[in-house]
Amino acid sequence: MPAPSACRPLALVVVLAVAACGGPAHKDDAFVDAGVTGLLDIELTECFSDPEYSQFAGEDVVVYLPCDEGADNQSFMFVQAPDGPWDRAAVAELGWDECGRGFEQQWTSQDESGLDYYPILPTPETWADGDRAVMCAVYDPDGRLEDSVLPAADGVSQ
Repeated sequence: MPAPSACRPLALVVVLAVAACGGPAHKDDAFVDAGVTGLLDIELTECFSDPEYSQFAGEDVVVYLPCDEGADNQSFMFVQAPDGPWDRAAVAELGWDECGRGFEQQWTSQDESGLDYYPILPTPETWADGDRAVMCAVYDPDGRLEDSVLPAADGVSQ
């Protein structure tokens, strides 16, 4: 099986091809990871682009975007994985479970909200540097987010 980073370009091509054909996009835990330039700069509630190849950087990058200007994704939660040896399958399972619980608490269901979510995992390299954070991202499978999609808390405006 190829390394997760070797699968990233293929996953991006598949998502872009589906989106270009007008069908709903599906992002999974291989769509983007903590090794993509710019991703570690995204904070809770911030919106960001899908990864795109940058001629300047010579690699895929993710860019912060103000939510009210439209974006591909929004960070809605972070999960801390326990210390231990890198185990991608275990970290992915934790990400899907915890991000799913967080998604259901905020939006109830994919059918009602029209949104979907995916976990963004550390890489073996970021894990070795102490990264234990799994970012939970929400997106619209039918297109871009037009603004923040986080539900407003009672009495708090976004």
